[in-house]
Amino acid sequence: MFTSHLLSLAALFASASAVVYKGFNYGATNTDNSAVVESGFADLFTTAQNLVGTSGFTSARLYTMIQAGTTNTPTEAIPAAISTKTTLLLGLWASAGGTIITNEIAALTAAIQQYGTNFTDLVVGISVGSEDLYRNSPIGIENLSGIGAQPTDIVSYISQLRSAIANTPLSGAPVGHVDTWTAWVNGSNDAVISACDFLGVDEYPYFQNTVSNGIDSGYELFFEAYNATVAVSGGKPVWVTETGWAVSGPTMNLAVASVPNAQTYWDQVGCAIFGNINTWWFTLRDSYPTTPSPSFGIVGSTLTTTPLYNLTCPIIVPNKDGSSTSSSASASGFSVGATSSAGSASASATGKSIGAVIKPASGLAIGVIAIVALFFI
Repeated sequence: MFTSHLLSLAALFASASAVVYKGFNYGATNTDNSAVVESGFADLFTTAQNLVGTSGFTSARLYTMIQAGTTNTPTEAIPAAISTKTTLLLGLWASAGGTIITNEIAALTAAIQQYGTNFTDLVVGISVGSEDLYRNSPIGIENLSGIGAQPTDIVSYISQLRSAIANTPLSGAPVGHVDTWTAWVNGSNDAVISACDFLGVDEYPYFQNTVSNGIDSGYELFFEAYNATVAVSGGKPVWVTETGWAVSGPTMNLAVASVPNAQTYWDQVGCAIFGNINTWWFTLRDSYPTTPSPSFGIVGSTLTTTPLYNLTCPIIVPNKDGSSTSSSASASGFSVGATSSAGSASASATGKSIGAVIKPASGLAIGVIAIVALFFI
């Protein structure tokens, strides 16, 4: 039954704050590597805020502070966020060496000076890096996931960021790192956990192709991963920075990419965490002007407030055993097995994870990698 793998009360309180943020991930480039400009970001943010069947998607997670095609000019997502009153989980790209982090910090400090509190008041957190530890792991390297970073590098970059914002309006902003749950439960990365104020976890049952990962297992696999991350977090908040189910693309073991399966994952996982854990879903749109494979966008290539599937959370959420649970109970009927979470963490650390994330570079990651490449051409 799903409820056997739900969040414990302590886990939820560790992850929630007075305001719980809900939004999407936004890349710096379109699928043809053209830059997303201010008007494009504003259109995306406005669409998210007005989606048919849901409400409250008023936050945006960014992957870089740098406007695509520039060296260290602040991203045009910032003025778009100001005009649409969109809160921001900032991201600093942290792979590819020290030059890129220097430029990321330069872009952030320039944005603080340029936009002042109109910008800084919207910031809910700052992530130094995104899946760098995963990409640096044997499985990440095997799956050609791109350039990663060592834990010592991420710790150094976090320190550099804290120094850069120490005497600015962002001095009190939570600073963390985003990675896959398999990276978080790997003990060799504990120094990064110690350096963070929060942990951002990216978790996709769709990609867990070494285990039974059909849509009927999506809910269970997600919460096993989330709770395993909470178990190693040292009580620090764990935010869901990426999750979703592919609407189209290849079949990954038992995971079938389809609109109906994406609908099920939204109903079961999304509706359990929205409003309870800071969540940035993947993704609003990832298919402009071309469609990647797999594609996770809840709208297609045409930007519209009418999604591909119904975003209204059901009052009754179906359980695996055929019974049903109130959607409110899905968010508050906390009965996780701590032993199970610890077991997941242990198995992951030994390379025998019950749900190892085998994930190639996502379309969004590829877009950011393309940005990084601009600096080395």
